[in-house]
Amino acid sequence: MTEQLVTSKGQIKRIPMYIQGLDEQMEGGIPEGHVNLIAGTAGTMKSTISFNIMYNEVKKGKIGLYVSLEQSCTSLLNHMVNVGYDLSKVNIFIVDDLGELDEKINKAKITKGALVMADMGVIRKEIKESTGQSGGWFNAIKNIVKRLKVACGCQLFVVDSLAALYVLSEFENPRAELFHAFEFFRDLNITTFLISEMPLDGMKYGQYEVEDFLADGVIKLELVARQRKITREISIVKMRKTSCSMDVFSLEVENGAFKAMYGGQTALI
Repeated sequence: MTEQLVTSKGQIKRIPMYIQGLDEQMEGGIPEGHVNLIAGTAGTMKSTISFNIMYNEVKKGKIGLYVSLEQSCTSLLNHMVNVGYDLSKVNIFIVDDLGELDEKINKAKITKGALVMADMGVIRKEIKESTGQSGGWFNAIKNIVKRLKVACGCQLFVVDSLAALYVLSEFENPRAELFHAFEFFRDLNITTFLISEMPLDGMKYGQYEVEDFLADGVIKLELVARQRKITREISIVKMRKTSCSMDVFSLEVENGAFKAMYGGQTALI
């Protein structure tokens, strides 16, 4: 889909991150259709923040796809319950078998908002049906999200994570293939969140060091030691079509609600 020219900033539709104190500092949220990196080291709540956006948007009636390559969907959802999300408030369809995909898509079409979840086992079966293609894992994921987009207008997409995808994939030309993958998501006009594991030194946002260049937005998460306490921090490194604060915010979550704090003070609202 060709991006439409806008005549004013108010015409740019945005998706909140649902982080109190941060959305207000980025003109209300992420522009729709952006491909975003959620980058950070282990334990920085990358998956939870991605799920947080999806959960709240699905409650508004949108369709989202969450592909989990590191853990089963059941394990991921159990974690979200522990964080404080009430899963009874959203329609969740777990695809355990590729043969069930069309059935789950049809159910998603007739509900007001739906979160479709697929994990590694489903992708493996998709690969078997599309042999002979290079970059099999990426192609399999692209096939699934395209089917969901065409069938019921999927608007949100999460890949958890790029690190796991890279382990599984055999890219002949990683930079070129990643460029085409990013363009594929943009052409579908799906707001995409790619979870990226950063090294402990924080020197790069993705394994091939082009992910941040290709992405429309980069959200960085860190664990910072202060005296005898570890603090989670979040910052917007890059966000196209957005005037946003470049400050670093402390991040807190309670009962499924995130708050961004600055300098130990109350949330910016």
